[in-house]
Amino acid sequence: MTTSQRQPKQQEAAIRDVENGDDEISRDPSSLRLDVESSKSPSPRGRRSLEYFEADERPGSQTPGYWRAAHQKLPSIPTPVAHRWRQVTAWIKGPQPPQKYAIKPLFEAIQAAPIRLLSHLPRYIRLALFVCAFALWVAIFVTILSKDSLPSNIGGFGAPVRLSCIARLWPDSPSCGLDGRNCLPFDDQSFAFNCPSDCGSAQVLNPRTIGDQQIIYRTLVVGGTPDASEAGHDVYRGDSFICGAAIHAGLFDDDRGGCGVLSLLGEKSTYSSIDRNGIASLGFNSSFPLSFGFNQSQVVLDDGEKCRDPRWNVLIVSVIFTTLISVVTTSPLLFFGSIFIITYFQVALASDPPSFDTYASAVSIALGSFLPAAFTAVLIYRYCVRKTLAKLTAQVEKTVLWIGGLWVGALSNMTLEMIPIQRLTSHDLKQQPGAIIALVIIVIIILVIALYQAWCFRMEGRLSRYLALYAALGTTLLVMLSIPGLALRIHHYILALLLLPGTSLQTRPSLLWQALLVGLFINGIARWGFASILQTNVALRGDAQLGQGIPTILEPVINNTNITFVWERLLRGWDGVSVLVNDVERFRDFHLDGDGSFTWARRALDHPEYFRFGFVNYLPFGGVVYSDFTKAGIWWPNGSWTSAPPGVS
Repeated sequence: MTTSQRQPKQQEAAIRDVENGDDEISRDPSSLRLDVESSKSPSPRGRRSLEYFEADERPGSQTPGYWRAAHQKLPSIPTPVAHRWRQVTAWIKGPQPPQKYAIKPLFEAIQAAPIRLLSHLPRYIRLALFVCAFALWVAIFVTILSKDSLPSNIGGFGAPVRLSCIARLWPDSPSCGLDGRNCLPFDDQSFAFNCPSDCGSAQVLNPRTIGDQQIIYRTLVVGGTPDASEAGHDVYRGDSFICGAAIHAGLFDDDRGGCGVLSLLGEKSTYSSIDRNGIASLGFNSSFPLSFGFNQSQVVLDDGEKCRDPRWNVLIVSVIFTTLISVVTTSPLLFFGSIFIITYFQVALASDPPSFDTYASAVSIALGSFLPAAFTAVLIYRYCVRKTLAKLTAQVEKTVLWIGGLWVGALSNMTLEMIPIQRLTSHDLKQQPGAIIALVIIVIIILVIALYQAWCFRMEGRLSRYLALYAALGTTLLVMLSIPGLALRIHHYILALLLLPGTSLQTRPSLLWQALLVGLFINGIARWGFASILQTNVALRGDAQLGQGIPTILEPVINNTNITFVWERLLRGWDGVSVLVNDVERFRDFHLDGDGSFTWARRALDHPEYFRFGFVNYLPFGGVVYSDFTKAGIWWPNGSWTSAPPGVS
């Protein structure tokens, strides 16, 4: 053995002598040099620190390379700080050796019985049975949707038009234009329609004004009492939710949906409120140019029974098949792949589909989002689900926790609708009652779960990697938040993707949280697609109030049946003024015309009229942008005037 080969071993022996407290100086000159260098440490604490780092370089040391590199830089850091850093890093690394979590089934003999029963069959037969079961689900699913598809004719009025729960004939006054010309016709028309189930809970999410009332987070149904001139028809104002009004009128049940025939009735002057079939309608004591009612003849009602919403029937089938697959499969890939496909198409075509005209168009829309969703699902499986389900034989517990949590998340439009949070935006959280309290409670729950999951990751020795991952994700969100002109929008599918990595543990809580998040991801993509995480302020606001300036209206001049309004100068950036009378735009001026007034002739002497004023901006190619409007001033039948209260509408 050469001298160069003996020297490292001699140095190692000297190090062991020093660590063991051996005061005898080695006779080897190289050992003597090492002892002299060690004695140059400025203090006993410094010598202990040096011994620590030398010990990390010993053969068999378990310190990972990146931690060792960090340790080697610590001599330049004050010793107390270095000591604390070593304590923190040692805690993050967790126990040595790590403790890997694995679910030990309760009543294992019972839970493993289906697996043992199928294990006697050859592998190819088991695979064939699985393929046949999946094909059977497809056949039943398609059959139910086809059987319950819309009929070609309802009561002689043709094929029904498929509506969403918030469909309206009169979207809003700016959309319908001057005198509502963009929303013609107003009367002498009828058409058949179809509504999905659960439309009774559809609400307006931003403040909406009806006369002098302002509503939010409630269904928009105005009227609903019989009109003598319409042969007993229940009459609704034209901007009511059609499906909500149909439920209110008793045309079909909220939990099943159905078809009906709507008739346009033209202008009416009074819409009385009434609480019926679980919906409290609004009243409006003035005129509106568009009204509608429903044809409730026996022929129409019988035909309407044929187009009930099939979502509950196919949901029962999908739940049964996902439960069976969960009980008899142990392969994480086979389990997750089949369950993901079934759940996705259940949501996209039945439970919470986007607006569509025919099932052919619905399938087209669903497939458009399915391929990128499937690619994302591969990543979810690779980095999250596989670790949770690997070698798991607790078939009943897996079914209850994973399948149960999955359907709670996938049906979040129904299961989580009681939580008073519609959108995670500061504007919505401030205006929706109870939203901030609900958000605080949810954040606390998530924080508690995150701390528990972090402890489990530490016990498995994986905490450092996940801390680094979430630090990177948090930094990315902060960068996005700082981009000017764009607002950060955390859709629930994005929230699921952010939280899913923290569930890659085989514990019972992880089964539940992971399934819930996978369900939220599926619901978000199947219903809304891959909506952007960054949106413009205009797109995010929608039809919400702008919070900008409104016209200042002087005291009107009343002359018998005429009333004249004059306003002060326009604010910078606006081109004119728009006037709404009874929530219908009746006047729009342009500043170059020099017209700073508006005169209105009373149309009826037996009901009040409501006036609101806002600015307009004219865009190229005929576009018009509106500001907020004032609250309503009221011209009473006796000729008196009540000025608009402060605020916007």
